[in-house]
Amino acid sequence: MFQPLPLAIGLRYLRARRRDRRISFTSAASILGIVVGVVALITVIAVMSGFQREIRDRLLGSVAHVTVAGYGGPLEDWSTVVDVARQDARVVGAAPYVQREGLLSGTHTRAGIVTGIRPGDERGVSELSTRMRSGSIEDLVDGGFGILLGDQLAMLLGARVGDRINVTLNEFTSTPIGAIPRSKRFTVVGTFSMGEHTADSSFAFIALGDAQRMLRMGEGVSGVRIKVADLWSAGTVADDLATRIPVPVIASDWMRDNRNFFSALALERTVMFLLLSLVVTIASFNLVSSLVMLVQEKQADIAILRTLGLTPRQVMGVFIVQGSVIGFVGTALGVIGGVLLGTNLGAVVRWVEGLLGVTLMPPDVYYITGVPTAVYPGDVAAVAGMTLLLSFLATLYPAWRASRTDPATALRYE
Repeated sequence: MFQPLPLAIGLRYLRARRRDRRISFTSAASILGIVVGVVALITVIAVMSGFQREIRDRLLGSVAHVTVAGYGGPLEDWSTVVDVARQDARVVGAAPYVQREGLLSGTHTRAGIVTGIRPGDERGVSELSTRMRSGSIEDLVDGGFGILLGDQLAMLLGARVGDRINVTLNEFTSTPIGAIPRSKRFTVVGTFSMGEHTADSSFAFIALGDAQRMLRMGEGVSGVRIKVADLWSAGTVADDLATRIPVPVIASDWMRDNRNFFSALALERTVMFLLLSLVVTIASFNLVSSLVMLVQEKQADIAILRTLGLTPRQVMGVFIVQGSVIGFVGTALGVIGGVLLGTNLGAVVRWVEGLLGVTLMPPDVYYITGVPTAVYPGDVAAVAGMTLLLSFLATLYPAWRASRTDPATALRYE
């Protein structure tokens, strides 16, 4: 089917003569349709991948890759857990923490998640130290009763650095007059911005010793947070640590804790891919109509070739070659255009903003500047492979019709 003769004839038909300009135009339109579809598909997938990566990175800046918590209560022997974790080559850092829900009261009152940390260890498991808006993580001194607030939480509380706020944790103390929640006055020593709404509007950090005293936990902690070198191996690391730690623990990782959220993002990305694939499918139908028109115009040529000894299989190969070349050229140009646009979309958006004098993505709304994009080779390969397959399938029916041409009938009126 793909012998040199069908290949040569198929390529020849792509170069239309003066009387066949209509065929040349339909071929160009087919290529353009494929180019537009591929560029649109690659660009949109790149934008969705970029937003997904941005959300994931910001989320992982405020939560641990792996969490090892006490089984049914505080984790007393947390130093052993830290030692076992640090012996694993895949682990970058490990830090104990105490965490409780509570109410924070300043000018206003808001619910929040209060976490006790050790500043030195926290640097190895989160980005808190690099996300400070004011103050420093080192200002959390054991016994100093200082507190770090997310910038959005501080705004909602009406609190600034130096103000004192009341922290009431979800723990109660029995007294002769009944159960009283455990409460303590803290001084705001700094604010941070993780770039993730939940963290910035709900998280507060205090010194580990202060949290242990408030909760009367002694030397116990809620658990140990662990950072791994390869975030995609967090699940395997969590399972391995759970089997090697000598005390009963509950090990989890960021993928399990946020499974529903990332599953929703993956589903949205898949649905968008399928919907935009319709653009490429429409371009393939345009290719079908182009080849059908070409077959109709070349009836006499086909008949002459048949009388000269060209077999139906070779005739079919002629038009498969032509359709495949159109599909290949359109896909190649589309991939080049899509990759270039996907990797430079941020600059394009900034140019459009400057041209129109508007801000398409206000940073105070989206917490990001520009349009994040991520062009992955696997996504590009999937788009290119799908387009080439659809282009090839689009050639089969016109090529089959051409191979069924009867020479006598086609030449009757020539």
